[in-house]
Amino acid sequence: MAVAAYRTLTLATAALLLAAGPALAAEATRAPYGVTAAGAPVEVFTLKNDHGMSVKVLSYGGVITQVNVPDREGRVQNVVLELADLKAYETRANFSSLLGRYANRISNGGFTIDGVRHDLPSSAEGVSSHGGPTGFATRLWTGTTFQRHGEAGVTLAYTAADGEGGYPGTLKATVTYTVTRKNALRIDYRAVTDKPTVINLSHHVYFNLAGGGNVYDQTVQVLAQTFTPINARKLPTGEIAPVAGTALDLRKPTRLGDRVTADDPQIKFANGFDHNFVVDGGGRGRLVPAVRVVDAASGRTLEAATTQPGVQLFTANSFNGALKRPDGTGLEKGAGLAIETQHFADSPNHPNFPSTVLRPGQTFKQTTEFRFGVVK
Repeated sequence: MAVAAYRTLTLATAALLLAAGPALAAEATRAPYGVTAAGAPVEVFTLKNDHGMSVKVLSYGGVITQVNVPDREGRVQNVVLELADLKAYETRANFSSLLGRYANRISNGGFTIDGVRHDLPSSAEGVSSHGGPTGFATRLWTGTTFQRHGEAGVTLAYTAADGEGGYPGTLKATVTYTVTRKNALRIDYRAVTDKPTVINLSHHVYFNLAGGGNVYDQTVQVLAQTFTPINARKLPTGEIAPVAGTALDLRKPTRLGDRVTADDPQIKFANGFDHNFVVDGGGRGRLVPAVRVVDAASGRTLEAATTQPGVQLFTANSFNGALKRPDGTGLEKGAGLAIETQHFADSPNHPNFPSTVLRPGQTFKQTTEFRFGVVK
């Protein structure tokens, strides 16, 4: 589907919602959500635009618990995976949360900047994942809400101390979630440091446009000519390879279920998709389309546009029913699709990958939009 046509459909959805009745007032509200195991209070921020789309975000880890959007009949439903309560989010690190200081994996037990080695808490294989046990998904963030021009949002702020998680530099980060008038969830990431460090911020929210079941009947298109292959440990080899001729060729809309069991070494390494794609035109400071998802049954569509150079697709390959929804039902394999816009995994150990080094005086800036619409 052409970009212009897709955007027309998305804008048309907003127009239909506006024509269906009087405009709703955009609002951003806050309420208690629970108390962490350590006794700290957590808030939930509810963001609504003036067309009825709403999003719920926690101050704990920046978790997105709900994204409520209409189907082709106007029925509004939550299209992200939600766990039962705060305890469940604390137990399952990184579930639908912010990722940092470094999203994805770093190998070799750490990295070197300017000749100085920095060791990270790592697995027995020397792999640090998603910022480690004190990553941004486990932190309490301070929220400031806002409403403006039919939109609503919240800015979360957190300061990571020098050495926290093994990373150098005091890092001041903000992440702003905005529900726009065009039925998009926009996420703006900003950070500054007082020492040279590495940074890779993303979000691990799981989508399921059907609102239930698995995502295997949904079609996915990834606007990427190349990807970064992984080895059996799910670490990048350092190669940037064409998707052509592989099961990772998603340049045309493809049913997910037709690829997650493909006889392809890359798919077998991850037991499905857990791969970084090099976004066509990404990493140049402007929003470009990266991923499109369509659920034919409901008519819902999702376009992820980003300024980031890469996007990691993950098809919840290890889910086995142990994680529970609020209604008590289990999340099975393929229950959701994570679309993690980011820099490449293990970039600090691969000089040929785009640099993730942030230095004093620089500002890390990245933006992603998840744009929702419908098709007939």
